[in-house]
Amino acid sequence: MRAPLAERIRDFLAQGPWAVVGASTNRAKYGNKVLRCYLQNGKTPVYPVNPRATEIEGVRAYPDLAALPERARALSIITPPAITEGVVEDALRLEIGHLWMQPGAESARAVERAEAAGLDVISGGPCLLVVLGYRE
Repeated sequence: MRAPLAERIRDFLAQGPWAVVGASTNRAKYGNKVLRCYLQNGKTPVYPVNPRATEIEGVRAYPDLAALPERARALSIITPPAITEGVVEDALRLEIGHLWMQPGAESARAVERAEAAGLDVISGGPCLLVVLGYRE
């Protein structure tokens, strides 16, 4: 049985390292705001994942999860749903246990696959920006 949402959020935020898949160099995009939110709240280490960037908000970016200098414990996912499905497969391969699919990144297939494999999934709920109190 799944833990209550508040408990899953608490577990997700309890410790890193975290990765932001879909991190963006564009400060207007949610992929950038989520990364900044981690940084504002002292949630480090946090690794931006973007195949077209080398640095985002002063933090070295990585092309994919396999390239991270250490295994992430938890992922914030801000990607189109079809991409999210591939991210779930990467998370399974790399044994990353906690996924937070930000609003708009979810797909039923990705959620079902992750939950069936035993991953802790937050989806269809609040955005990390709201939970952590993001400031522009």
